[in-house]
Amino acid sequence: MGTSTFKGLPSVVLENSFLKTAFIPSYGCKMTSLLNKKTGREFLYQTALKELKIPPYGAPFDAYDSSGYDEVFPSIDRTFYPSGFHAGVVIPDHGEIWAVPWEITQRGENGFTAQVKSKTLPYIFTRKVELDKNKVVFFYRVENTSDKESFKFLWALHALLACTPATKLLTPAGLNRIMTVEHGTRTLGEWGTFHPYPLTKSVNGKTIDMSATEPIYANNCEKFYFASRNTEGWCGAEHTDTGERIIYRYDGAKVPYLGVWKTQGGYRGDYNVALEPCTAIYDDLYVANKIKKVSEVPPKGLYQWNLTMSVEQRIS
Repeated sequence: MGTSTFKGLPSVVLENSFLKTAFIPSYGCKMTSLLNKKTGREFLYQTALKELKIPPYGAPFDAYDSSGYDEVFPSIDRTFYPSGFHAGVVIPDHGEIWAVPWEITQRGENGFTAQVKSKTLPYIFTRKVELDKNKVVFFYRVENTSDKESFKFLWALHALLACTPATKLLTPAGLNRIMTVEHGTRTLGEWGTFHPYPLTKSVNGKTIDMSATEPIYANNCEKFYFASRNTEGWCGAEHTDTGERIIYRYDGAKVPYLGVWKTQGGYRGDYNVALEPCTAIYDDLYVANKIKKVSEVPPKGLYQWNLTMSVEQRIS
């Protein structure tokens, strides 16, 4: 573990002979880079900004840098906490913890632990990260500080991946139906429209492969969820021109849902894809609670899960 700066902000660097990563504790402990040292490929999406500005609490996500991996918790959409003593508390866009500084509580040779305590809701969010050869391993823990009621939450992996038209999504074969939740889609129809996956027809009747990445001049963006739970607990993306892959592996019982974000020039001109394993759906904690697809931590209890990002090479 070392220290450096990333676009003007102090960063924590983890590096071995396989990978190099960087995090910014003062900026929601954002993971800014995941570099394959064997090939030089940067897996995380990078913006053209030369310097980063730290957002204030409650800032709109689209007003700040969208590169890398931001932790999204306890909601994706701006919403209200759904129940109990904290009912009606406003949860900001993309949650609370991406826009506040984290405290590093433990440092090691191959990793570190950092945490953040909410000022408005009864939780402490802790993440430990370690490098293990070609893997980045994350250990997550949510502690409910209330002794009176359960804490409800939605966590999603919000790692924006760099892409090209050769990038293809990898998912278990059983995930073969999706539902769109993107109001600005030009392809999949209104919110709640179901489609077969990966091949479907657009609203204009064109056959499209939703696992493929279109060029940036397609000028569209999509967000969809798989209709069934991802019980196999893995997903990934492959750069088919080189065979390089990033694979996520995790406990499908603790993180049962899978969303996908694809922006192919249609959002701020960005060009990236994101596979988003998540503990609840659909982007909004209030909605997730209403449809009983929300995660809960009992009073004074813990909710823990692990996730591994593995950089691999396709075997021909």
